[in-house]
Amino acid sequence: MSAPDQLLVVIDPVARRFDGESVRIAKDVLCGGAAAKVCLPDTPEEFARALARRGSRRPVVIGDDRALVRAVGLLHRGGGLGGKALSLVPVGPGETVRLALSLGAPPGAVRAARAVLDGVERRLDLLVDDGGGVVVGGLRIPEGPPSPVPAAAPEARFRLSGGGVPAPSVWGTCRSLVRTLVGPGAGRVPQMRGQRLRVVADGRLLADVDDPVEGVTVVSRDGAAEVVVRPRAAAPRRTDARTVTVSVPAGAGFRYRADAEPTGPVRSRTWTVRPAAWSLLVPAPALSPEGA
Repeated sequence: MSAPDQLLVVIDPVARRFDGESVRIAKDVLCGGAAAKVCLPDTPEEFARALARRGSRRPVVIGDDRALVRAVGLLHRGGGLGGKALSLVPVGPGETVRLALSLGAPPGAVRAARAVLDGVERRLDLLVDDGGGVVVGGLRIPEGPPSPVPAAAPEARFRLSGGGVPAPSVWGTCRSLVRTLVGPGAGRVPQMRGQRLRVVADGRLLADVDDPVEGVTVVSRDGAAEVVVRPRAAAPRRTDARTVTVSVPAGAGFRYRADAEPTGPVRSRTWTVRPAAWSLLVPAPALSPEGA
């Protein structure tokens, strides 16, 4: 981290309640290594005001996945997401920081705080919806329990126009995200009723209301959205796209889970990939022993 850098450290109230000792350690490391302003918001509104008033300070969030997604959404809506890299010190039960760890944030207060001070930027894609929301990791329909249903095999693949520049490190991150979304029950047939959805990816119809689906997942990777549609009576279909629209012709709408947050019901929603829209500071790669 360059000497002029200053930090805005926003400590989520859930993290303070869950593990005050880790929060204290992280704060001490950060304040000992940089000029840092520490904010202790108690409400989402105070959290938003703290980020909005960061000025030239680099934002650092101490908290779980929900705090990370909240910060990304606020910075996106405020027009500051593409500026200084965001940093996260993951604090929370294991199941609440899976997204952060899959993106490259290290576990442990000391390691994560040091990555804030000495890390490197990892450029990451973002899914932005037409309702003003953002998806950092992935989304799935229907909303379901916290662990999404798995994809069955084999999967038919349809490559659409768009795509992105190959980035092995980011693809490795996305494989971790897919494993997080899929959960431990891979290979089991999901036990749920079919849902009548119309799914369109870059203008191509992947599912229509006369062909009920058991689930839809969308994960951004390499500048595109990987869309997997699981029809009730056919093999799953997968495609890459830049824009995905899901709608229902009638009824109360559909629910979905974006990252860890259940949302809906909505009658229609469109997600668009923003390639390399934001940066997260992660630990610098270890030096290769070759040539030593």
